[in-house]
Amino acid sequence: MVKERARILVVGGGYVGMYTALRLQRRLKQELGRGEAEITVVTPDPYMTYQPFLPEAAAGSISPRHVVVPLRRVLSQCRVIIGEATAIDHAKRTATLSTLASEEEGTGTEQLSYDELVLAPGSVSRTLPIPGLADHAIGFKTVEEAIGLRNHVIEQMDIASSTRDPAIRDAALTFVFVGGGYAGVEALGELEDMARYATRYYHNVRPEDMKWILVEASDRILPEVGEDMGRYTVTELRRRNIDVRLHTRLESCADRVAVLSDGARFPTRTVVWTAGVKPHPILAATDLPRNERGRLKCTPELTIEGTTHAWAAGDAAAVPDVTAGAPGKECAPNAQHALRQAKTLGDNIAHALRGEPLEAYAHKYAGSVASLGFHQGVAHVYGRKLKGYPAWFMHRVYHLSRVPTFNRKARVLAEWTLSGLFKREVVSLGSLEHPRAEFELAAGGKHHLNRGDDTKGSS
Repeated sequence: MVKERARILVVGGGYVGMYTALRLQRRLKQELGRGEAEITVVTPDPYMTYQPFLPEAAAGSISPRHVVVPLRRVLSQCRVIIGEATAIDHAKRTATLSTLASEEEGTGTEQLSYDELVLAPGSVSRTLPIPGLADHAIGFKTVEEAIGLRNHVIEQMDIASSTRDPAIRDAALTFVFVGGGYAGVEALGELEDMARYATRYYHNVRPEDMKWILVEASDRILPEVGEDMGRYTVTELRRRNIDVRLHTRLESCADRVAVLSDGARFPTRTVVWTAGVKPHPILAATDLPRNERGRLKCTPELTIEGTTHAWAAGDAAAVPDVTAGAPGKECAPNAQHALRQAKTLGDNIAHALRGEPLEAYAHKYAGSVASLGFHQGVAHVYGRKLKGYPAWFMHRVYHLSRVPTFNRKARVLAEWTLSGLFKREVVSLGSLEHPRAEFELAAGGKHHLNRGDDTKGSS
């Protein structure tokens, strides 16, 4: 039994936010039933996105709706508020929220009081002041971006197939990916595989007509899987005629021309930015301590240093790695740690409310797996290195075991099974991005977005 009634506020509905609330929902089941505790989750979206499946969603191997987990269904004992926290005053135990209702009412923001705070807003794309980046590039962190990119790639193939202008054709079939981490390599591998398959349905577009370029500023890609597997990945991508450029940066993409630091220039209608992430801006709008990288300073018990009743984990938190031999080392901000931190975080909040001792988070990094397209992958798990089909199979098995809820596991497995029995669906549904366009034209209105004004080439 908790010592006093507790109002728990969870900011963020991603890995940490959803799993922490789910853990609390189970650990405090009796208290929630008696009204001694309440859990509020504030999140911009009513779902949690399982990001490791975004590349396969972009390639059409998984339906977009099976990449996301509806929060209201999973967190049935929690209050879910669709909105964003714009500021937090932990000294007063209040959070300033901007919700859909407050925007409609024109009231601006609203105040929400709490007793225990869990900060798990995740991260946002880390961008640089590169000319043309904001106008022409697209990220790869959300399911909307993944599906938009899929539609865009297929649409560029349609443009190349129908144009008589060689310059337009060349730009349409040139795809530049910036960033050699998981997101960039997996997105590139899956989309290149999908586009190569799609060329069989175009009478005048061949796989060798397309240019796929990966730009990485460091001397290696996929550092998480080790140096040897990183070199193998470069070799495998180049074997597929993918231009991998190490020690290279994107200097400009203005006027739809990608200019690289090595002097190369590529007219292109597709620039995908996956060059890292940074802490969510809400952290700067709090009175909680942060480190030099902008992440919250945390203890091994996942409390925020120098404060009480405040907790954090995941991308927003600098959590000491107690399994590392060197002092000062922090847990990597990845899904492997986030999922496990959320369980410890939920347990510790329950312990704190009941006056019980807290547990320290300790997990030794097990390794990494990455997909490079259909039947291709790399893995470095518990010291063992795998490549090709075994690594690809391990990638699927691991993430199938980690995706939340049995419902999603079954649906994803069914889609994988069906994709092995039937041909891949290759179709662009770019019109979903502007569903009222056809009706507006029929009603005598003007299309709100001309094709020429669309910076990403999507209709």
